[in-house]
Amino acid sequence: MVSAHLLVVFIAALVVVYAVPGPDMALILQTSIGQGARRGFAAAGGLAISRATHVTLSACGVAALLRNAPWLYEVVRYGGAAYLAWIAVQIFRSPVFALPDGAAQEVVQRPLRTVFVKGLLTNLLNPKALLFCSVLLPQFVRPETGPVALQMVVLGGVLLAIGACFDAIYAIGAARIAGWVRAHPLAQTVQRWTFSAALIGFALRLSLD
Repeated sequence: MVSAHLLVVFIAALVVVYAVPGPDMALILQTSIGQGARRGFAAAGGLAISRATHVTLSACGVAALLRNAPWLYEVVRYGGAAYLAWIAVQIFRSPVFALPDGAAQEVVQRPLRTVFVKGLLTNLLNPKALLFCSVLLPQFVRPETGPVALQMVVLGGVLLAIGACFDAIYAIGAARIAGWVRAHPLAQTVQRWTFSAALIGFALRLSLD
């Protein structure tokens, strides 16, 4: 089993990683502000499935294949960058929701399945997320302390749990300020520009690194 000391260090590393702004965080914040916490959680569900997939692929050695097949890595990398840029354009083109006379405004919302798939693809098409798992997880595996497969399951479960906690915090926090944002068109404009620019920046970083 994973020792308590290693587990604490692993959790601390994950907290730092999840607290750093990235495309996953930007997607959940934008979705929750524009469409509510429920759809923010749907996006988080897609992210969770993608992370579980990356953990599984890392355990199976697929990350090593990406490292040893540059052309395959490039295909996934540019595909992921293009998808992030497409999401940025969709956010930028989203309408402004005004609340006249303080009345409640019904916001046009996308189906939960659509939001879920967007979260899934945002993380799944990022090869760096897979490589991150393949680099981080083995650092905390100690073959002499027990079955490697069991340790990978424990570490992968902790990674998913910490990610889910952060996603929930982002979704709930963003949904709480959604009413204020919708009531102030200027704030919505700033929000759309900020998240669009952030995702474009992440797409450029992914395609140029």
